[in-house]
Amino acid sequence: MTSDGDQYSGAGEFDYVVVGAGSAGCAVAGRLAEDKGVTVALLEAGPRDWSPFVHVPAGVIATVPTHHCNWAFKTEPQAALDGRRGYQPRGRVLGGSSAINAMIYTRGVPQDYDAWAVPGWSWDEVLPYFKRAEHNERGADDWHGVGGPLNVADLRSPNRVPQMFVDAALACGYPRNDDFNGSTQEGVGFYQVTQKDGRRWSAARAYLHGQGNLAVLTDAHATRVLFEGNRATGVEIRRGGGRQVLRARREVILSAGAFQSPQLLMLSGIGPAATLRSLGIPVLRDCPAVGQNLQDHVDYVALYGSRSRDLVGISLGGAAKVAGEAVRYLATRNGMLSTNYAEAGGFLKTDPGLSQPDIQLHFVIGLVDDHARNWRLGHGMSLHVCPLRPASRGEVTLASADPLARPRIDPRFLSAPGDMATLLKGVRIARRIMAGAALAPVRDAEINAPRDDGDDALADAIRARADTIYHPVGTCRMGTDGASVVDPELRVRGVAGLRIADASIMPRLIAGNTSAPCVMIGEKAADLIRSPL
Repeated sequence: MTSDGDQYSGAGEFDYVVVGAGSAGCAVAGRLAEDKGVTVALLEAGPRDWSPFVHVPAGVIATVPTHHCNWAFKTEPQAALDGRRGYQPRGRVLGGSSAINAMIYTRGVPQDYDAWAVPGWSWDEVLPYFKRAEHNERGADDWHGVGGPLNVADLRSPNRVPQMFVDAALACGYPRNDDFNGSTQEGVGFYQVTQKDGRRWSAARAYLHGQGNLAVLTDAHATRVLFEGNRATGVEIRRGGGRQVLRARREVILSAGAFQSPQLLMLSGIGPAATLRSLGIPVLRDCPAVGQNLQDHVDYVALYGSRSRDLVGISLGGAAKVAGEAVRYLATRNGMLSTNYAEAGGFLKTDPGLSQPDIQLHFVIGLVDDHARNWRLGHGMSLHVCPLRPASRGEVTLASADPLARPRIDPRFLSAPGDMATLLKGVRIARRIMAGAALAPVRDAEINAPRDDGDDALADAIRARADTIYHPVGTCRMGTDGASVVDPELRVRGVAGLRIADASIMPRLIAGNTSAPCVMIGEKAADLIRSPL
């Protein structure tokens, strides 16, 4: 049972105030609250995680494409994507994006963290935090932990079609991999998921347990960080139709994510001075790097129709099957409703000479057209492909000084030419796998296929349909240089009493899904706050 926002007594002063109850925010707040001599307030702009669409894994189909528990942001028009506005779902609920994502547990590879070149954040230094956070149902080894709050499991009722995908990839010569978080990342196989007993195990369920010294305030939208001089002393929020102030005796920790942590900094006077002045925001500290360095995994989805009712779809027969599966799930927590949809996938090299995989695949047991916002009659399957180390860089800026206005999000997808080249090669690999004999019994024609097999036609298809796979990072970059937003202890440079702990601090995007690394960041942040250097 997660902490109830209604338990908040109205006391306005705490030792720590954490803004954002996502993967990192829940971890840092939950760990700080283990120290009984301190008080912690955790703020979430969205509601409690009461929705069944949060807890039933298959409920992701009702959250990611909609505004339910979801900020549902849109990007600025993307020049390399035919001027389209991209879609950026982010969790707006207790648990943040860990409450609406596909529950995939991946960490990237050791080289990702070593390449950050930040003291204290090498692979050898962050691995203990991954292991401390984890309870892997397979057991402990050199790469995995048990006894941690974040439950990691194999799917209880895997669909039969993803195994066909794995077999098709093996037939193409790609290796099998039963643990993408083990000694090697390369290969194809099934993902492990953050589930327990067939239910989603979000960061809120993992870390928030109704501690008496932890106040969890939902429907509490942080509007700015308050300062006395250059020291952060609290947070202003809007809640219940009015303004409130929460004071922090020790520190304020921003865990609002790659879009909203930089937004909050800028609203509070920390950011590019010229931009802030143009919006009438008093400048506390000129920091041009705030909101810059936005990185994300751009993704193309190959869609294939199917007559198989083992795949999710819209039909009379499919509806009848879902009704039966609902009864089964309520009784056993097994069956189709325990799926995360993206059951299998892989990390592959587009060139065998590469030292590490440079693309990731997600095989989905349904048709995911425009983030599942474009519903199609019938059944089918999807194969996502994304370049793992994009060179494109974007930015997050303010649309206005109104704290309730949405930030301007401009990923500048495919602005670096090499990203398109990698994606072209990756899509060719994906289509070759999908054409394999192992999938023939369930595969019908490709939907929205490129007009021909040439590079120009494939690039046109990518520009018409590619978008995010939901891994934005980097907008409050951590580093040792004075231009970075936070230092290696996650302290915001130039002010006191303020840290950031979320995906925004990553100097570079890791090669994989980002929820588990955010939990790691929250775990490590708690130790840094407890024992400042």
